[in-house]
Amino acid sequence: MRDVIVIGGSFAGLSAATQLARARQNVVVIDGGLPRNRFADEAHGFLGQDGRPPSAILHDARHQLLRYPSVEMMNAEVVDASAINDGFAVRLADGSEQFARRLILTTGVVDELPSIPGMRERWGTTVLHCPYCHGYEVRDLPLGVIAAHPMSAHQAVLIPDWGPTTYFTQGRFEPEPAELHAFATRGVTIERTPVVALLGVAPALDGVRLADGRSIGLAAVFTAPRTKPATPLAEFLGCEHAEGPTGPYIKVDAWGVTSVFGVWAAGDAATPLHNATLASAAGVLAGIGVHQAAARSVAEYPAREA
Repeated sequence: MRDVIVIGGSFAGLSAATQLARARQNVVVIDGGLPRNRFADEAHGFLGQDGRPPSAILHDARHQLLRYPSVEMMNAEVVDASAINDGFAVRLADGSEQFARRLILTTGVVDELPSIPGMRERWGTTVLHCPYCHGYEVRDLPLGVIAAHPMSAHQAVLIPDWGPTTYFTQGRFEPEPAELHAFATRGVTIERTPVVALLGVAPALDGVRLADGRSIGLAAVFTAPRTKPATPLAEFLGCEHAEGPTGPYIKVDAWGVTSVFGVWAAGDAATPLHNATLASAAGVLAGIGVHQAAARSVAEYPAREA
């Protein structure tokens, strides 16, 4: 029986495991090898790591983590998790099981892009989500925002600081009066004819084709895809969820505590704010929170509401 199983080995999971390793906890990190940021060539805005490939950052983090003798990493897919008398059982795709007193879910989310031809093969390069992560690399170029939900207009208000911006309503997400005023102030052009295809040789982008046959030249487009949990493990365990602007996420407190005793969660799976730095910080808090809970007796563990 281990002290902790961390399910998910990207920024949040490795950050949580590092804190637990330094607290000399017996930890295993189980990761399926499909981080959300695998489509991006570089990570940006991460202190000390700006411009490095996410895969290189994770490689170094794993190497550093495995210097601690109480940590193991497993490359495996977790297919089920359930409570047992003295902790939790985690079942892997090969049928084997791992056991621990506590769990940390850092399982992430998957992105559901608008169903427009050319989006998927450009994702992370010229089809982007976060301007703080990728906007600087497309600065001073013609940019677009393809609306995918009501918050897309807010995204379009931000983008002009990186380049001239066209907002595509897709015939569904018309800006509110206050947003129209902000668009006028910020110089955002509104295009109400839907985008039906992206043009150029992927992953580069030459522009977009509209439903009426017109083309508009663009160097990159931003969109906010719908997100969903990458695995149903939190649901299997009975963790409560909340609904964010782009999709559901695991409901946690400031330390990553879920509604299920003994289960913590961190990273994109447990917040509507998706960013590598925030995921890493949340993992740190969850790791510390797990250790502090373990250091107290069950009788001293404070009662709480989910």
